[in-house]
Amino acid sequence: MKSLRIAGAAVATAALVGGLAGCAASGGDSADGKTSITVSMDAGLEKPAKQAFDDRIAQFEKKYPDITVKAKEFTWDGTTFAAALAGGTLPDVFPIPFTDGRSLIANGQVADVSAEIAKLPYADKYNPKVAIAGENTDGKLWAVPIAAYSQGLHYNRTLFTEAGLDPDKPPTTWDEVRKDAKIIADKTGVAGYATMTQSNTGGWILTTLDNAFGGSVETGAGKTVKAAVDTPQMEAVLEMLKTMRWTDNSMGANFLYDWSGINQAFASGQLAMYVSGGGNYGNLFTQNKMNPDDYGLSVIPLTDSKNAGVLGGGTLAAVSAKADKAQQAAAVKWIDFYYMGKLTDKDAAVQDAKVNAAQATPVGAPQMPIFDRATYEESQTWIKDYVNVPLDQMTSYTDNIFNQPLLPEPGVKTQELYALLDPVVQAVLTDQNADIDKLLSDAQKQAETLLASS
Repeated sequence: MKSLRIAGAAVATAALVGGLAGCAASGGDSADGKTSITVSMDAGLEKPAKQAFDDRIAQFEKKYPDITVKAKEFTWDGTTFAAALAGGTLPDVFPIPFTDGRSLIANGQVADVSAEIAKLPYADKYNPKVAIAGENTDGKLWAVPIAAYSQGLHYNRTLFTEAGLDPDKPPTTWDEVRKDAKIIADKTGVAGYATMTQSNTGGWILTTLDNAFGGSVETGAGKTVKAAVDTPQMEAVLEMLKTMRWTDNSMGANFLYDWSGINQAFASGQLAMYVSGGGNYGNLFTQNKMNPDDYGLSVIPLTDSKNAGVLGGGTLAAVSAKADKAQQAAAVKWIDFYYMGKLTDKDAAVQDAKVNAAQATPVGAPQMPIFDRATYEESQTWIKDYVNVPLDQMTSYTDNIFNQPLLPEPGVKTQELYALLDPVVQAVLTDQNADIDKLLSDAQKQAETLLASS
């Protein structure tokens, strides 16, 4: 959510500047008559991962000799994206979360490449619930869905074992999460459970838990949307966190995690469980050097509420509003080649998997399919010989995720809403006397004011 790295999917963000504020283009035609574009590459990649990216550029330029591609380090971050967008420092092709797609499109802050996208052979095969994130109000696809995710419960198998718990049986209810977190904290001295709290990620995860308890921070849609922050479900979530923090003492001592910070802490064994996008393994391994033997993944526990579900989202590939027509066409070719080929074409999938496996980059980590389950499962058979991730440690997720109702992120003022919820969860975790009723009442009023201005 907060830092969006394509290897995982993704996740979700901050308020975006209004009006037309495009991104700097790379300069169009170069001196040799080629079209030149800059494309997003995750910042801070290890040498093998960077080499794999460079190899893909070389393959693309061989296929399209009239296009020159330059990599530019960029990791989507909710606290800095608006400034980068306004300042024109983004590459020509860049990732954005689902939650921001329609607002950027409505404001003209990304290029209208719908005509180029319509030429792609799979343009009409997207799940409508996925495609809508990149569509304008007329239903034309301006930005390409390249990854989708649903939230998962990430857990450290080694810490489970050290605490006397079975790493093959992660918790399936929130009562079990609380129980296991306390056991782990008591027996290992490590935080049994932790959560993000800042840079909009606190609101993101709080909304996730609210959904799991049967709540929804917004009701209705469009002009009929209403805030639903102050609810029994949200109160139950905060009471649970308060009990885990102050009664069980199972949440450690760091209560200012953001997405990258909690990933690093988890990968280094400083906490046993946390909630984030289910496709996060690639980031944990590549960016944070996670030991594969430590990793476990399960679905988020859902209460028995008929409205309970798992929050989902994803990543769009967008094109700079300042790119000229030639660059726009080249950009869509890159999106098709780099992001989509491995999902839709067997030869491309095998080639991508082979290159990444040779560079020790994760291959086969689970993701929420952006097309349908059959297409996803078929694509997994293409790359089975190159899978290098511990899928047997993720079966609690992969065996159950299709059975969980998938809920979209709040559709209006998403990131602003997450931002106003950050201090709510921070207060509960840092002030033993925090008044949850007042915190929610105040947040409800802020959310109502926020949505009234939409």
